[in-house]
Amino acid sequence: VIGVVIGKTDVRSFPDRKNIGSERYTFSFTIRDSPTYFINVQSWGKEEYIRSLSESFRVGDCVTIENPLIQSKEAEREEKFNPVTPSAYKLLLSENHSVVKTSSCYDTDTRLLALLHLPVKDPQDYYSLGDIVANGQSLHGRVLNVLAAVMAVSE
Repeated sequence: VIGVVIGKTDVRSFPDRKNIGSERYTFSFTIRDSPTYFINVQSWGKEEYIRSLSESFRVGDCVTIENPLIQSKEAEREEKFNPVTPSAYKLLLSENHSVVKTSSCYDTDTRLLALLHLPVKDPQDYYSLGDIVANGQSLHGRVLNVLAAVMAVSE
């Protein structure tokens, strides 16, 4: 699979249920290869492997993923922590079997760069900041998708 990284989480650790007293590490990222299709990729493993893999690329890089495990996603549980994707599947990376190679999008396919700027949500599924200000009381307690742009950054 070849795509551009459009999102990435930080490395996290969890107690390993099989080896009491040790921890397993994970991070995930989302890749996109067309305006319509993108998929979440998750990696679990030892700290050295996960940190090294996470540091090997960033959002905006093109990656080639070889030998991932394809697994059905558990939509309700997984989409709390990852972007909602149009696919019913996710990719799992294994330290022993999978390889992630990074390359310049210019070298791979310049069309992938344009995918970085496309929203991942349906354009009809957003609230503007004006809508939220005007209807704040009626929206209280709801989870909303917001589409906004940063106009300025200062101290």
